[in-house]
Amino acid sequence: MTERLPIIIAGGGIGGLATATGLARKGFRSIVLEKAPQLGEIGAGIQLGPNAFHAFDYLGVGDMARRMAVYIDSLRFMDAITGDEVTRIPLDEAFRKRFGNPYAVVHRGELFGVFLRACQESPLVELRTGCEVSTYEQDGAEVVAVLAGGDHIRGSALLGADGLWSSIRKKVVGDGAPRVSGHTTYRSVIPAEEMPEDLRWNAATLWAGPKCHIVHYPLSGWKLFNLVVTYHNDAPEPVAGKPATHEEVAKGFAHVAPVARQIIERGKDWKLWVLCDREPVSNWVDGRVALLGDAAHPMLQYFAQGACMAMEDAVCLVAEMEAAGGDAEKALPSYNGKRALRTARVQLQSREIGQHIYHPAGAHAQLRNAIMRAKSPADWYDAIAWLYGSTGLDGVASAEMLQAMPPGEAA
Repeated sequence: MTERLPIIIAGGGIGGLATATGLARKGFRSIVLEKAPQLGEIGAGIQLGPNAFHAFDYLGVGDMARRMAVYIDSLRFMDAITGDEVTRIPLDEAFRKRFGNPYAVVHRGELFGVFLRACQESPLVELRTGCEVSTYEQDGAEVVAVLAGGDHIRGSALLGADGLWSSIRKKVVGDGAPRVSGHTTYRSVIPAEEMPEDLRWNAATLWAGPKCHIVHYPLSGWKLFNLVVTYHNDAPEPVAGKPATHEEVAKGFAHVAPVARQIIERGKDWKLWVLCDREPVSNWVDGRVALLGDAAHPMLQYFAQGACMAMEDAVCLVAEMEAAGGDAEKALPSYNGKRALRTARVQLQSREIGQHIYHPAGAHAQLRNAIMRAKSPADWYDAIAWLYGSTGLDGVASAEMLQAMPPGEAA
C-alpha cells in the first residue's frame, strides 16, 4: 500500500485530519493540503454524541479524545420565556449502556489537536500548509490536484474535505453558493467563575425562545464555559468569525426571561457566524474524487452533529478503502452509498428542529413543551437511537431504520 500514489486530502480541518489518521492506521499514505498558512481550528465547543466516540475508537484516538472531554450529566431543555425547565435527558449509565459510549463536550481546538498529533506522529501522513486546491484533473489511473499557485500534485484519489465553500465540490456537484439561513450565531468563551453560579450546570443546556436560543456548557476541565447564542436577524450573506459588539448580541434577546438573559451579559469578545447549509445531494463522487464533511453535507448546528458526521465519513471512507484494497474507483462509490442518506437526514432534520424545537413561539412552543415533557428517558433514547447508535460503518437506509421513522418522515 505504501508504494502506490498517496491519497490527497484537500482541507486540514477535523474531517481531513481524521481521514488521514484513519488511512494511516490501514497503511495508506496521504498528503493533507491546507490552504491556511498554519493548521488550526476556529471556534470553541463541540458536543460529542456516542457516535463520535465510536469514530474515535475506530480511528485509534479514543484514549486521547476521552482525556480531553468533559462528561456532562444531562441535556437540559429550558423555556427561555418562562425560565422553566421543560425536560432533562439523563446521560448516565443507562444512556451509556444503551449506546455503548458516553455523551461529552470538548473544546474544538483540543479535539483538533488530537488528530493533529496523530497525523504528525505517523510517517504515512504528510501535512502541507499554504496549499489551496483550486481544481483537479484525472485520467482514470490517477488524479492531479491543481493548486491555486499552479503546482500539480499527483495522487491515487482526491478527497475534498475543504468545507462549506469547497472548491472540489464546484466540479463534483456544481450547485453554486451555499444556502443562507438568515440565522446568526454569536460565540463566546468565558472563565467558569464568571458564569452565574446558579447556572454552572454539568449539562449541555438549551434555552429555547421565539426566533432565538442560548446554549451553554463547561469546557477544558471546567476551566471555561462555552456560550453560543443564535437569533433570526435575516442576515443576507455569509459571515464567519467576525467580531461583534455586546449591544448587537443582546438586542436579539430582549424578550427572554432575565435568568436566561444574564448569560449574555457575561459574554465577552463575541464573534459571529451567519449559518449556512446546502440542499442534500445523492452523489459526492467523480471517479477518483469524493467529498466529505461540510464539503459533502453542510448542515445547520441544531443537531450538534457537524463534526460527528465528518468523523463518521472518515470511518466509512477508510473502511471502504481497506475493503477495496486501495482501489478508489471501487471504494468511493460504496462510501458515498453508505453515507448519503444518513447525512441527508441529519441535514434536513437539523432545519426542522431549528424551526419546531429551538425557535417556536406561542401555541407552537406550548405544544412543543407538552410533547417534550411527556417523554420518559427511555422514550428519548428510542427517538435518538437512529443517530447515536451508528458507527459510520453501516448505511442508513435499512428496512429497520425506515420502519422506526415517524409516519411521513420516511416518505
